[in-house]
Amino acid sequence: MAAASHAPGLTDSDILIDAERGVADAVAFTLAQQALAAIQISAVTAMELVVGCRNRRELLVLENFLTLTTIHEITPAVSRQARVLVGTYFLSHGLMIADSLIAATALSLGLPLYTKNVRHFQMIPSLVVIRPYN
Repeated sequence: MAAASHAPGLTDSDILIDAERGVADAVAFTLAQQALAAIQISAVTAMELVVGCRNRRELLVLENFLTLTTIHEITPAVSRQARVLVGTYFLSHGLMIADSLIAATALSLGLPLYTKNVRHFQMIPSLVVIRPYN
């Protein structure tokens, strides 16, 4: 099971998708984050989750869930940082726009990023990237 001792951080969509699918470690992790301060996500993650909905019922369930999260919007500072990250890491590591915005959000807030896709972010030296479960 995921440890409940993880500090508050920004949670990536892959973990939330696992939790929605009933993956025990993901459920435990998200419950622990909720107990600490609320599940925190980027506005990009919220949009990724919406795009993953297959019908209106799933969208309504998601919208209800999102009312329980803290959604960090894309600010001008986040946008500038994301542009720097893409410019630095797209050619060498394939950093994509959505991931650069998520990373920039975590950096701007001084939060670790919890994700299963560590390789998408590991090249960013100032970003604390944690895979909370296997």
